[in-house]
Amino acid sequence: MRVLVVEDEPRIAANVSTALAAAGYMPEIAADGQDAWFLGDTQDYDLIVLDLGLPRLDGLAILKRWRANGRRMPVLVLTARGFWAERVEGIDSGADDYLVKPFRMEELIARVRALIRRTAGHGTVEIEAGPITLDTKRMRVSVDGVPVALSPLEYRLVAYLLHHKGRVVSPSELMEHLYGDDDARDANALEAVITRLRRKLGSEAIETRRGFGYCIPDTAQ
Repeated sequence: MRVLVVEDEPRIAANVSTALAAAGYMPEIAADGQDAWFLGDTQDYDLIVLDLGLPRLDGLAILKRWRANGRRMPVLVLTARGFWAERVEGIDSGADDYLVKPFRMEELIARVRALIRRTAGHGTVEIEAGPITLDTKRMRVSVDGVPVALSPLEYRLVAYLLHHKGRVVSPSELMEHLYGDDDARDANALEAVITRLRRKLGSEAIETRRGFGYCIPDTAQ
């Protein structure tokens, strides 16, 4: 899951990025409004954490541009501005949630989890597909109730497929959300991870649709 952190304060950006990585996400940082607007308008992110007080371009202006251009990714606004009128303006501009500084990192991660789940159509912390269960809070995958040990990359891959269960995800989309802008990504490495996951989750857990991509069906066996 790719998350763009738009924050001009280096310490806050680094702390948020570290917490997101520990929670199983792929964070990227934009330190000013102009870069943030371009990235959010040209890249596919699962969520954007957006500070309002930014150099070069204000956060609300960025948000309005994204929404005007049809960009639908969930946006969690961070701000030191605690006035209710500004919160209303942010939500009316297209924000999905609001968090006022200072904040607890645990609350930010919980809100990120919830926004990504709800955007994918899931209302609870657990996502199920047949015998497979993803506990998004504990970052745990189990089969028939038995926890399965996964590497961070394996976890991110199966989490992405489970968030989008029933939909065929192309290799390019999977690699983009697993590796971000890492130039080292390649299809052979992705297939190797899929093979390892089938050994751990069951040979039929992840379907290959030749020429289209991969899918965890709603009723995976």
